[in-house]
Amino acid sequence: MGTTRPNGSLYTKIENRVATIEFGHPASNSFVFELLVRLSTELISLSDNKDVSVIILKSEGNNIFCAGASFNELMAVSTIEEGKVFFSGFAHVINMMRQCSQPIIGRVQGKAVGGGVGLIAACDYVFATEDAAIRLSELTIGIAPLVIAPVVERKIGVAGLAELSLSPSEWKNAYWAKEKGLFSKVFSTIKEMDKELEYYTTTLATYNPMALKELKKVLWANAENWDTLLLNRAELTGNLALSQHTRKALSAFKK
Repeated sequence: MGTTRPNGSLYTKIENRVATIEFGHPASNSFVFELLVRLSTELISLSDNKDVSVIILKSEGNNIFCAGASFNELMAVSTIEEGKVFFSGFAHVINMMRQCSQPIIGRVQGKAVGGGVGLIAACDYVFATEDAAIRLSELTIGIAPLVIAPVVERKIGVAGLAELSLSPSEWKNAYWAKEKGLFSKVFSTIKEMDKELEYYTTTLATYNPMALKELKKVLWANAENWDTLLLNRAELTGNLALSQHTRKALSAFKK
């Protein structure tokens, strides 16, 4: 059973040099701004933890992995500054995942939308099940996936980003995501995935932590300007969120 807390939940367990971060929210594991801040803070803390070599990022339950940003908070955005702050949440998390010293392994048990796809793309290696379909639905509500576009493009290329973002009502299945490079491995069941994930991360955590750290830097080369880039994209998206087109679309979705 998932959390019932309106601001979501975030728990970390450390065992055998592997830290497992588990997030959850009653609204399909979506992220309210406070939960994004907590995740960013936790990543900073773990990055400095010499007793951690590998990080697993997972969500609660056996269904949806992550429904992206909070729809209710998006509806409440009323000023340009509020819009920039709201969309900067995922910008900060992605940058923290990028800057984190340890490799981050994603565990994706179900569907992911919008910012949830961004989180997956920011992982360094991803285990997923056949139920882990993905979609970038932003255009359907009048905005665009500008903040997460760089990290998604980094994994699946411009053509993959275009195919995903310009078909906002279409789900892409797990094997499409694996073929494009978003997922590393796909399993038939959660049980099979978790068994392999445990073996993989336990083994990875035995390797030289300095080697893992230096490899992580190489994997994220040429993304040094993202601290500025993603925040600029957050401001652009915030402006789109206040447009008449988006307000009308959001009202229709709410009904």
